[in-house]
Amino acid sequence: MSQVNITKQHPDVYKQLAALSSAAEAAAAAAGLDGKLIELVKIRVSQLNGCAFCTRLHTREAVELGESTDRLAVLPAWWESQYFSPLEASALGLAEEVTRLSVPARTDWDNDALSEEQVSAVSWLALVMGAWNRVAIRSGYRVAP
Repeated sequence: MSQVNITKQHPDVYKQLAALSSAAEAAAAAAGLDGKLIELVKIRVSQLNGCAFCTRLHTREAVELGESTDRLAVLPAWWESQYFSPLEASALGLAEEVTRLSVPARTDWDNDALSEEQVSAVSWLALVMGAWNRVAIRSGYRVAP
């Protein structure tokens, strides 16, 4: 029994993660982060973690918010493009650093575009998204066309 849907086995824990996720999103919005940027962070973390379910889910949500297909297409190599503002580039770099847990910590994302509140909010978004990715992968959420 290599794969068990952990969300069904312990629904109360799932609900707690959902509450934490909502709190992280509210903190990001309160810190002045745009909804599209919040989704970009979630997508990028999901890409890094190899979670097809969450990548598709948040890509669809980003499109609903008006995100362009060009920006979504270059997101895996965002640093090579000119599509992202300094604030967005900083948030994406920070999300990658939090997701990969670079030791020593990478700071190339730190261009002073993010306030301390925004650094905290993006960090929480990346941490929570990583947890969701692990839930989806561990539970065997499959993605079909």
